Amino acid sequence: MSTQSVSRAQSVSRPVSSTFLQTSSALIFGAVILYAVGFLPMDAAHNAAHDTRHSLAFPCH
Repeated sequence: MSTQSVSRAQSVSRPVSSTFLQTSSALIFGAVILYAVGFLPMDAAHNAAHDTRHSLAFPCH
């Protein structure tokens, strides 16, 4: 007769505050990047983010 051992993986739980902090940091960082590109004088940077800026009502002209 054979024996089998079953191992159960322990689930790792993160605090809700850690998840909220990471999500809000990513959103803030993305907004800073988007609006920083809006003030760059380079045409390539302007054209790369043009449609996104207009969809967020960011004036670029």
